[in-house]
Amino acid sequence: MRELEVAKALAVRAGDLLLRHRGGRRRIRYKDGSLNNVVTEMDQASEEMIVRGLRRAFPGHAVVAEERGAEGDSPCCWHIDPLDGTTNYAHGLPIWSVSVAYASHGRLEAGAVYAPVFGDLFWARRGHGAFLNRRPIRVSRTGRLAGALLATGFPYREPMRSRNLEYFGAFLVRSQALRRPGSAALDLAWLAAGVLDGYWEFSLGSWDIAAGMLIAGEAGARVTDFRGRPVDLSVGQIVAANPRIHRQMLAVLRGVRLS
Repeated sequence: MRELEVAKALAVRAGDLLLRHRGGRRRIRYKDGSLNNVVTEMDQASEEMIVRGLRRAFPGHAVVAEERGAEGDSPCCWHIDPLDGTTNYAHGLPIWSVSVAYASHGRLEAGAVYAPVFGDLFWARRGHGAFLNRRPIRVSRTGRLAGALLATGFPYREPMRSRNLEYFGAFLVRSQALRRPGSAALDLAWLAAGVLDGYWEFSLGSWDIAAGMLIAGEAGARVTDFRGRPVDLSVGQIVAANPRIHRQMLAVLRGVRLS
């Protein structure tokens, strides 16, 4: 599939660009007046590289990218996060990634998440399974929430940040452990590889999760919104887990929402 090969190639090229420049001084600005919502010149350089490549390969396709927003009106659409984990990158924490996903008529068809520090390229094509580099991957078989390693992320603005503290507290006392790595795309990729057992987050952009949720789903994860419905990329609410604990996670989320 040409779209998949382009997604993989552009994710790797952009990731390697970011890796080469990770030690430089960062020009940081803050989006939407929030000190938590960081963007650097490298986000923009990575995005320019990816979009330029897509325009050459598929000139008629639409693009939804984190920094430039939506461009084009086509049933063939790309969802791009040029640097997922910008705050980590700006501080030198090596947990960040590049995420590129392709959708046709609203259905995700191919995606790639590249973590260049680790040399890990996660990728999937709908109906063909998920892979880490050349190796097929599957979700974990952990059967109980009490034995699960979970991950989440926090929205940039209040009151949503505080709301997730309620979910965090509920899961903290019911799971083996929680992590907050700082890259939604990598959280979903690690879920697909069986490193994590479950993940939830909300107030996300389509670019944050499009590739990761396809990869996780192809690796056997159940991926829904907090009510168990299909994920709406325009809403950005997601809970993903191996099938054994997904229902248990939904029950916790429902309990917090109704409290």
